[in-house]
Amino acid sequence: MQYVDKAKIIIKSGDGGDGSVSFHREKYVAKGGPDGGNGGRGGSVVFAADANMSTLLDFKYQRHFFAPNGEGGSARLSSGKNGADIVIKVPVGTLVRDLSTGRVVADLNAPDKKKIVLHGGRGGKGNAHFATPTRQTPRFSQPGQKTLEHEVELELKTIADVGLIGLPNVGKSTILSVLTSAKPKIANYHFTTLTPNLGVVKRYESTFVLADIPGLIEGAAEGAGLGHDFLRHVERTRVLVHVVDISGCEGRDPMEDYAQINDELQKYSARLAALPQLVAANKMDLTGAEENLAVFEEALKDKGEKVFPVSAATVKGFDALLDEIVKTLAELPKSFEFEEEDMEQTQKYEPGFEITVENGVFTVSGGTIDYLLDTTYADDDASMRRFQQFLIKEGVIAALREKGATEESTVRMGEWEFDFIE
Repeated sequence: MQYVDKAKIIIKSGDGGDGSVSFHREKYVAKGGPDGGNGGRGGSVVFAADANMSTLLDFKYQRHFFAPNGEGGSARLSSGKNGADIVIKVPVGTLVRDLSTGRVVADLNAPDKKKIVLHGGRGGKGNAHFATPTRQTPRFSQPGQKTLEHEVELELKTIADVGLIGLPNVGKSTILSVLTSAKPKIANYHFTTLTPNLGVVKRYESTFVLADIPGLIEGAAEGAGLGHDFLRHVERTRVLVHVVDISGCEGRDPMEDYAQINDELQKYSARLAALPQLVAANKMDLTGAEENLAVFEEALKDKGEKVFPVSAATVKGFDALLDEIVKTLAELPKSFEFEEEDMEQTQKYEPGFEITVENGVFTVSGGTIDYLLDTTYADDDASMRRFQQFLIKEGVIAALREKGATEESTVRMGEWEFDFIE
């Protein structure tokens, strides 16, 4: 299966159903009152963490996820049905980020966790709702709330307690295979691991998830090599095991390798650089490893880092490392959780209006005006009175006056055009 850990999709909650304009009709009832029902609420967009998923591959083939609209109201005070919610399943560990604001709107960091990201549009009121003792036959209703599309980015960040970090080909995958039942691809060349591999480690009564993360190179914090692909997947870990090739078999200097990795962590995230870090000095079975280990430990003495000499090839030295991991995890909180913010849920009718003047014509536009025009019926006296009161209440008349409108001015709103009358 192809591993995909980033995807962009378009989501939209359902529009609210329109309210109904209806009047009671029944034999022997000469003048039935208004009985138009309310519209139903639109469906919401819900994200859910699915433990059976491990990649965002599905979202390469389906990018649009729209919840159903609410049904319109009908006669006899019948309300329209609500639109069903649409549930979008994603792997555990997925972040949902609003691309327009950069906000994290959902962190699906636990199995079965759900988050409503977009709420469905409100259903409109039927004309029965607008009946009053003085307005007994309203011939208008309220439209349902119209919602807008949003583009979001899905980003999968591996859920693991411990992350194996280090340069390419230092033995991280071999260590994972030794400590767990995972079967990562292992070969003696750089970037064998192109995706995170997970395994469960059991130590006495404790268990934890261990992740083998793709290797780093210099410049990874700026995206070089597999940089961002690597760093994304260590953000949730609680402990880092820094694997170093202590033998220097490829002409490496273990101390330089160690410093390079930590420099890249610091550049990418100060929080990552501050995570507890244990050093696994691997390939102790090779010539020169003992001498290099002594120099390495001396160099790290003042830093307080704990160094554990191990050999993945001969499966030696891991007991002390595992005990220290279990001890460290017991003292730490659970995996890092990103702070969630609400998505700015815009509707078709954005509040506000603006006035432009050209050739003596005052054009008023904006969401407030669009809403008013959609809810006004020119052939209904009560609806037109509401139209005039709305213009006064929302400050449109006052704003026109400030712009210089007089009794002789023409005002245009959408397709409507009329003389300005105070």
